[in-house]
Amino acid sequence: MTLARRAFVIGGFNTPFIGKNHPDFIWKGHADFGKRENPTLEELITTAVRGALAATGTSASAVEKAWIGNFVGELFVNQGHLGAAVVGADPGLRFKPVMRVEGACASGGLAFQSAIDAIQGGTDVTLVVGAEVQTTASARQGGDYLARAAHYRRQRSLDDFTFPALFALRIREYQKAHGLSDEDLGRVSVKAYSNANKNPLAHMKAVRMTLENASKASMLNPAFLSNAELAPYIKVSDCSQVSDGASALIVVSEEGLRKLGKSASDAIEVLSVATATGDLYEDGDPIRMEVTEAAAVKAYAGAGISASKVAIAEVHDCFTIAELLMYEALGFAKAGQASGLIREGRTEIEGDLPVNTGGGLVGFGHPVGATGVKQVFEIWRQMKGLCGDYQVPGAPEIGLCANMGGSDKTAVVSIFANR
Repeated sequence: MTLARRAFVIGGFNTPFIGKNHPDFIWKGHADFGKRENPTLEELITTAVRGALAATGTSASAVEKAWIGNFVGELFVNQGHLGAAVVGADPGLRFKPVMRVEGACASGGLAFQSAIDAIQGGTDVTLVVGAEVQTTASARQGGDYLARAAHYRRQRSLDDFTFPALFALRIREYQKAHGLSDEDLGRVSVKAYSNANKNPLAHMKAVRMTLENASKASMLNPAFLSNAELAPYIKVSDCSQVSDGASALIVVSEEGLRKLGKSASDAIEVLSVATATGDLYEDGDPIRMEVTEAAAVKAYAGAGISASKVAIAEVHDCFTIAELLMYEALGFAKAGQASGLIREGRTEIEGDLPVNTGGGLVGFGHPVGATGVKQVFEIWRQMKGLCGDYQVPGAPEIGLCANMGGSDKTAVVSIFANR
């Protein structure tokens, strides 16, 4: 949508994203197992909220409205009613309107969209939070919980791991249509892990991935589906991480900048935000992300720009094939030509269109409700030159985020300018 009132992101805070293979994650093989525990959902929300308020110099009392993106709190940690959990992070939030927003893996993006909508309606200072804990269940039980983002009655039986199976199907069909190689998918994974190795907050910061390992199934990188028809098409290296973490942002109007003593140079401006939703009960074209494409078309129109103007992007790489399909849905590549961007290194940190510089969902991690919020915060950090070892050259002028829920059933695309 085109914004009638200007809106700005002035900063935020991200907790580390952790889970299995992260050095600080406590599990049975860890030296501290039984001595200390991983952060709870409550602790993650509180840390992110307090961190964002402190980092931006915003008092909780100045916040007028807030939202939290979360998908499955009731299943992994037996906790819903998370708007009230946000209020528990700071007494200055007491009696403010705060609510939870859910749209599967796009929950964080929808929380951000909600803040922008409120600013259009006259609100000046908002808080956006995203959080998820997913490591409290076994991989198979967690896979069952996350399958609620698909059409559970119809698609759950596809495999114990429903979403990897759905994207294995996309890989198979894309290979038939366009000749995608396993090495092309491997390059997406290697880029994600390499970027994560430079990112101190990334889930996979300590794990290395080689192109040889990422390009073929092996004992170190198994093809893990039980569905024999789809198993050959996806490996562990193609998957995003099962992570715990939280992220928070302060999003304001032009008047909000004034109230908080900020200037446009402290912020990035939100040029447009667009959401599109598909039909949960029907399968779309497996080699296109039509819902994301529809959101992108609206976002570009609202911002008054074309895809060629985007200088940096955070896209929803829940699986390696998803990143390539995102390139095409967002207009970065024509149909069937996404692998050319990855082969040519154009989406590397030093490329002309850096994508997922902190590691994306594959490398940075994917605490579902936090992802869409983290994406926006990453664009702000890159535009302000704050990303350290994974900082892109120069100061990007136009950034884009694409957050997707389910198998391309909900999409939020946001476009930003660095003032």
